[in-house]
Amino acid sequence: MSATDILADVSIIIKDVLELPDLVVTSTTSAEEVDEWDSMTHIQLISAIESKYKVRFALGELQSLKNVGDMVELIQKKLNK
Repeated sequence: MSATDILADVSIIIKDVLELPDLVVTSTTSAEEVDEWDSMTHIQLISAIESKYKVRFALGELQSLKNVGDMVELIQKKLNK
């Protein structure tokens, strides 16, 4: 699966969980830029992404993520194992 496809899927998940249908999500988007993206919604996002891609993330993997692009790369790595 391409990074572009994953970014499109993750963008939909983020917009849905945050209830922000007009949010523009790019690979550089981060939680700090979106007021509604707090620790609780972050957990919901991770859960939704894990369900969508049938993957599990380790806490250490998540702590190193800086933006949506990092998440896309991590998903790609998990899918290519």
